[in-house]
Amino acid sequence: MTRPPDSHPEVHGLFDPGTWTVTYVVHAGPGSACAIIDSVLDYDPKSGRTRSTSADRVIDYVRENQLQVQWILETHAHADHLSAAPYLKQHLGGQIGIGQQITAVQKVFKDIFNLEPQFKLDGSQFDRLLADGQSLSVGQLTGTVLGVPGHTPACVAYQFGDAVFVGDTLFMPDVGTARCDFPGGDAKTLYASTRKILSLPPETRLFMCHDYPPNGRPVNFETTVAEQKAKNIHVHDGISEDQFVEMRTKRDATLEMPVLILPAVQINIRAGELPPKEDNGIAYAKIPLNAL
Repeated sequence: MTRPPDSHPEVHGLFDPGTWTVTYVVHAGPGSACAIIDSVLDYDPKSGRTRSTSADRVIDYVRENQLQVQWILETHAHADHLSAAPYLKQHLGGQIGIGQQITAVQKVFKDIFNLEPQFKLDGSQFDRLLADGQSLSVGQLTGTVLGVPGHTPACVAYQFGDAVFVGDTLFMPDVGTARCDFPGGDAKTLYASTRKILSLPPETRLFMCHDYPPNGRPVNFETTVAEQKAKNIHVHDGISEDQFVEMRTKRDATLEMPVLILPAVQINIRAGELPPKEDNGIAYAKIPLNAL
């Protein structure tokens, strides 16, 4: 028996090997409305040049399937890649959405980067700020916003039928969970967010924002609640909050900063727009020295 699309939507993942990021297109079939989740704008840190190769793959898929973009969604302000949301909106339309706590992230990083006085802290760079429990309409599909802070204060997941896009809250079972040592991160909060996701029905499909495959295994970015509860190396059933917080805190202290965190965050809190051009017509990303 075929399941209706609103309970089992089609999900197409496009993996970007440069950042280990997966961009998703969720829809009810060819010719339907769709949402794009966690897009990537290619960035070369050596030259400071951006490219649209990854985003163009998304555009090709949308057009080949005659989809109509209603939403371009971010699970959080990413620290490991630049968002292609403005580029996709220019070519495909749709509204750019992110969790409403992005304002807290903007406040912290405006100070860190000493951004221009005109930079607003109200999230108005995005089309819509989304609250925990809020519904999203995507044609035949109805989505729900799930607040899952911990990695950052603004982290959300998106549920469409039996598919949940978890952002950085969870990774594949053999990788574990997201770090919590960025400004506003909190391991205790992340533990609660993982339990929120893992309280969903066991057959729920979970789609990761990244995969960092250990031991040479092939890239994979889809799992289930049941598999995570049984096998996730950080939060499988039986791991207590205290055990998780101790592990996460010790592990985070050993991790290096992501390669692209400095350009990525200051652009992603602008909904993917580059900083204002200066009087020579060039936009600049700031690098705070000895500040982080």
